[in-house]
Amino acid sequence: MDDELNGTEDQPARRLPVSVIVPVRNGESMIEGCLESIFASDPAEVIVVDGVSSDRTVEIAERLGARVISDEGRGVAAARVMGAEAASAEVVALVDVDVVLPPDALRALLEELVEGCYVALQADQLSISGPGYWGRALVDHHRSGRSKAWFGLVATVIWRDALLAVGLDTTFASGEDIELRWRLERSGARIGVSSRTTVFHRYGDSFAFARGQFLADGAGLARMALKFGWRATPLLGLPAAAAVRGVGLSLLRAKPQWIPYYVTFWALNWAGMVRALGDRLRGS
Repeated sequence: MDDELNGTEDQPARRLPVSVIVPVRNGESMIEGCLESIFASDPAEVIVVDGVSSDRTVEIAERLGARVISDEGRGVAAARVMGAEAASAEVVALVDVDVVLPPDALRALLEELVEGCYVALQADQLSISGPGYWGRALVDHHRSGRSKAWFGLVATVIWRDALLAVGLDTTFASGEDIELRWRLERSGARIGVSSRTTVFHRYGDSFAFARGQFLADGAGLARMALKFGWRATPLLGLPAAAAVRGVGLSLLRAKPQWIPYYVTFWALNWAGMVRALGDRLRGS
């Protein structure tokens, strides 16, 4: 692996020995920037796993040279697993469509994975958005929130065999990264967030975008509590704790404009939890 990454005196470095997997559904507004940044890193292959998009996502991905397969609407967790199954490299990079990789970020992340003997390593994230209120509020939250240091799957390199061995819980529409983190930590696997590689994580500007994020996140936390029982019930308090902290920081920093955001964040995360718990009680 070291020779493949760095080359030798007689054999120059080839394409990065990593298969990049991009799960996406209706991502035409973001996929071009994402894929162009990935191809600039010169990986062995790029696999886009499409969730039955109704826009130009597939057309753009194929035009840029990605291999496109379909998850047939099974969701993001299933898409990531399908991508790993189709991959040819020993290491896969799971990159969300709202991510843009700076030059050499993928190589640096791969080097850190190998040097640090990690099973999986996520890049640090710098959140960005357009000028809309909800996008700017999401950026403020994620740049200052504690979750910034939590391992996830937004832009993560992981050994392919390890990912296929542990799998992902495809019943999670959101929060599958938290569920995976719990199982990897309990197995003793070394995982982490990079201290030297940062990628750009883009957020949508609209309330509809934020609302979808909040409801999905709440549902994911509820599914964790349903799956792991009392050990995961403290997770149900995370949105309230984050909202209280966010309101407090907004007041301390004289930025009261973010208070409505945090109140909405709390309310919609709670609504997502209630909906998920209700679905479980109804057996759906």
